[in-house]
Amino acid sequence: MTEAARAAAADPTGTHLLGEVPLDVNGMPHGQPVLDSLVALLDLERIEENIFRGVSPATSTIRVFGGQVAGQALVAAGRTVPEERRVHSLHAYFIRPGDPSIPIVYEVDRTRDGRSFTTRRVVALQRGKTIFSLSASFQVDEDGIDHAEPMPDVPDPESLPTFGERIGEVLPKLGPAQPRPIDVRYVTEPPWVSRENGPREARNQVWMRADGVLAVPDDDLLHVCIAAFASDMTLLDAPLARHGVYWGLDNVVGASLDHAMWFHRRFRADEWFLYDCASPSASGGRGLATGRFFAQDGTLVATVVQEGLLRVND
Repeated sequence: MTEAARAAAADPTGTHLLGEVPLDVNGMPHGQPVLDSLVALLDLERIEENIFRGVSPATSTIRVFGGQVAGQALVAAGRTVPEERRVHSLHAYFIRPGDPSIPIVYEVDRTRDGRSFTTRRVVALQRGKTIFSLSASFQVDEDGIDHAEPMPDVPDPESLPTFGERIGEVLPKLGPAQPRPIDVRYVTEPPWVSRENGPREARNQVWMRADGVLAVPDDDLLHVCIAAFASDMTLLDAPLARHGVYWGLDNVVGASLDHAMWFHRRFRADEWFLYDCASPSASGGRGLATGRFFAQDGTLVATVVQEGLLRVND
């Protein structure tokens, strides 16, 4: 952990950021100090052999961000697995809204330790109630058949405007500016812009990367957990784009319901990856979205599926 991350962990109020963190054109904190704070949030306190405790950032909104609890739960699972076994899939349910003002306790069930695979189940608890559950599978490295879909043809991330440059005058309508540990560059037209022209294709493409350098380059679990955090950021934009609405600008109520990820190949979360998202269906107040992570060299590194609560009221 970097010194900045240690400071973040020692200062849960977030005051260590004041006067140190860079701000974008809209005053949103970003860059290495904010990334270090995320790494500190993922560095859970071990209470017992299979019990861990995590906290939320002081700048959290009224409920815990889904990507945070997913990343922390995966850290808890990974802390009970031998380092040579890498996570290849996770399946999770968001059960209750998390309260960012109190710690989250993660209990790990060591379901199975086989010769090739290890299975873990994790429940996240607040006030004695389950707010989130996760199952994750880890595997030793093996050789085998290999193929993958090609990456879509998109512009390079460095040629695209930053999130701060894109969000512009819309930001005040979306609520207080939050620290952004992930650098996001929209390839498709941002949904808060496209909504002005009505419904469009249920697709959303962004380049992403951790907004700084992860100090432990060979920590596969850390890079996967950062990707899990980022995967919950823009996924449900795809079904909303299909109906020409967006969070904060229209009467949309939403929340993640379940989340699954498959990790196909090694990658670095502090290098650019394309998040190619689409929505095959929305019905019954729910929207389904799929996502594919491609490294900048075109390698498919992960696949994501999520269903979310999406209530659009007149």
